[in-house]
Order: sequence, then structure tokens, then C-alpha cells
Amino acid sequence: MTRLWMVSLLLLAAPAMWLFGPTHATPEVDGADRKIEVVGDLTTARRVAILIPGVATKVSNFDRGLGGVVRRAPAWQARRLRDEITALQPGAPVAVIAWLGYDTPDGVRVTALREDRAAAGALALEQYVADLIKARPQLEITVIGHSYGSIVAGQAAAKLPTQVTDIVAIGSPGMGVSKAADLGSDARVWAGSAPDDWTRRLPGIRIFGVGHGRLPIDAAFGALPLPAADVAGHDGYFVPGTSSLTAMAEIALGQPATSRSGSDSPRSATSVAASAGR
Repeated sequence: MTRLWMVSLLLLAAPAMWLFGPTHATPEVDGADRKIEVVGDLTTARRVAILIPGVATKVSNFDRGLGGVVRRAPAWQARRLRDEITALQPGAPVAVIAWLGYDTPDGVRVTALREDRAAAGALALEQYVADLIKARPQLEITVIGHSYGSIVAGQAAAKLPTQVTDIVAIGSPGMGVSKAADLGSDARVWAGSAPDDWTRRLPGIRIFGVGHGRLPIDAAFGALPLPAADVAGHDGYFVPGTSSLTAMAEIALGQPATSRSGSDSPRSATSVAASAGR
């Protein structure tokens, strides 16, 4: 594969991203669009799930959702994940954090094809997690990155503490590396994508600082498969009743399912640890 051909693929992918990606955006204000919401009791939690949203997520749509579509709202997603955790294990000491701690790219544009915003977001995430651990050293943390948020998670992975046990990429355009092992983290890495998620149309390459590398759902990437066969579109991963929501709740609880129907079923945490020599 020549460099010219790979660049051409990225250029060809850009119209697809415009066509199939988010169509609504809000004006971007650097340094101002930050919001964090905690669902659950962080003071007593023993486990925490941190949700990192993607492009065009701003304070103005944090609660109502991009384009007024509530399932795109980080606050709504955090509440649905917490609801699922509670349904699986009532009273579980798990808090869910919707974390808009970085300036997201303003829609699927050139900034979304590059990783500058992700790199800045990764630094903010590293500091946020460090502060959590400083206050609560025994916490166990699951990081969930949706869309461009998974690139933030990928950029931060190597510097996140060992208390981060799992990193989940959903609807991911790539994590900036060719395989999970290159993230430089001992955390389990999971990836899931809906059958009709537009990110599946991306070429999965990175060259000259453009693109985000192999798609995490590619078997060659080496992530554990997160079930998503019943998810609709790029923003349906937190919809109640979906296998993806249940799987993320189980991961957040530290209890990934040992078996699940379907070809995209995750392996058990025990078998994962054994195969990784952890």
C-alpha cells in the first residue's frame, strides 16, 4: 500500500464522514466547554466508570443531546449506564461520570481527522484520573470512550494508573495505534460497533498525522469484542435493552459476562487474564 494511495483513502473517507457522521454542531469556544456530571455516590463508590464523549459534544447539548437527540447526551448516557448497573446489582457501589473535560472537535471536520484535540483531552483525563486516585486510592476505574472520545482514551492509556482496569471503545474511528498492545496499558481493552455505525466505513489508517489507525473492532487490533449486534447507528450504545449497555454495566461492575450468545461475545475476565498472563 503506497502512501499516496492511503492519503487518497482518507480523502475519500472524508465525504463519508460528512454524510454519515453527526450533522449538527454548536459554536466552539476553546477552554470554555467543560462539564462533568457524577451519577451515583462518588464518596462511597468502589468502582467508577468514566464516559468520554466525541465530536461536537458541548455544554449546550450535554443534557439534551447533539441536535436535540437525547440518546447522544452524555448526561443521559451516564444515567442509563448507572440504571443498568443498579438493575444488575442493586446497591452496587459504582458511580458513573459523564466527563466533558476537553474541547471536542466541532463536528466531523479536519480537526476530527487529526488527534490534536485528543492529545489535549488525554492530558486532562490523566490529571482527572490522578486526582480521583489521590483522593480514593482503592478505586477501580473503567474508561469508556465513544467515537472521538475513544481516541482520547487511547492517547491517555499509557499514562493512566493501574487502577484503570478496563478501557472500552464504542463506535470508534480508531485509537491512534495499530493494535491494543501498543496502547501501553495493562487494562483490558474492549471494542464494539453497531452493524450500521458509520465509523465502519473508515479506512482504518493513519498517515501524516491524519486518520486514527486500525479500527478497534478489527480482529487484528486485538481488543476484546463488546456485543453490539442489536445496536442501531452511531449513538445507540446506551439505549436500554441493548447488549452493549448490559456488557458495559458488567464491565463497570468488574464482572464481565463469562458467556454470551453471538459471534461478538466477550471472553470471560478469567480467560482474558489467563491468556494475557496477568
